[in-house]
Formats: sequence, structure tokens, C-alpha cells
Amino acid sequence: MSQACDAGGELMRESVLFFNVIRGLHIVAVIAWMAGMLYLPRLYVYHFRAKPGSEMDATFQEMERKLLYIIMNPAMIAVILFGGTLVWVDWERLGSHFWSAPWALTKIAGLLGLFSWHGYLARSRRAFANGAYPRSERFWRMSNELPFLAALVIVLAVTTKFGR
Repeated sequence: MSQACDAGGELMRESVLFFNVIRGLHIVAVIAWMAGMLYLPRLYVYHFRAKPGSEMDATFQEMERKLLYIIMNPAMIAVILFGGTLVWVDWERLGSHFWSAPWALTKIAGLLGLFSWHGYLARSRRAFANGAYPRSERFWRMSNELPFLAALVIVLAVTTKFGR
């Protein structure tokens, strides 16, 4: 009996360790993704001032492309993979009803907004690369904080788990 309890305790410790490692990797991926989504619009603000075809234009295009393809896209994929794993663990632990909780619906809405914004930033990068400067410098300056506001709502929803 004692060996069975020890084995069960060890399994529980390994399960908690797995969850904590995945949660930590998810947080790091979110930080990288958010950093890119906060920085890319700022690059667009400065790119807007560069003359199409100039050396400065080429420099901004390279910076924007590398930020999107080397940092933002992989970080977003990691967020999805690690976040999906956390959802799977919660599903196993709490059952599927947690999806209908107000905090979970708020998080899903925030994530859909962030995924949409990421897509819009990627399309805008292609437009800048083609010499078309979408939107105005003022638009990029004002929209720069949108990902932060979404992250604030998502983090507060998850940490408070309001409405449950």
C-alpha cells in the first residue's frame, strides 16, 4: 500500500512539474509575441517617414520582416502550442464546462483580437514592402498600445477567473 501511495505522489509531482514547465514556457512565448506586437507598429511609425526605395526604407523592411518571421510568428505558434497544452490539462482536470465561464470567454475574445491584429500587422508589412504605406503615421502611433490593452484584459481575466 505504501508503494502505491509513493507512486501516486510521484506521479502527482511529475504532473505538477509538467504543468508548471508548460505554463512557464507559455508565459515566455507570450512575452516574446507581445514584444513583437508592440514593437512592429512603432517600426511602422518610423518607416512611414522613409522615402520608398531609399536605403532607410530597405533597412526598415528588413527589420520588420525579421521581427515578424524570426520572433513574432514562432512566438505566436509557441503560444498556441503551450496554451493548447494548458487548455488540455485544464479540460482533463476541470471538465469542458470551464469554456463557458465568463473569464474564459473573455480570454478567447482577447486572443481572437490578438490573432487578428497579428494578421493585420503582417499584411501591413507586405504593403510597406511594396511601397504602399497603409494608414497614417498617427494611426500606427495610436494603435501601438492595442496589444497591451488586450493582454491586460486577458491576464486579469485568467488571474481573477471572474464570474465562476
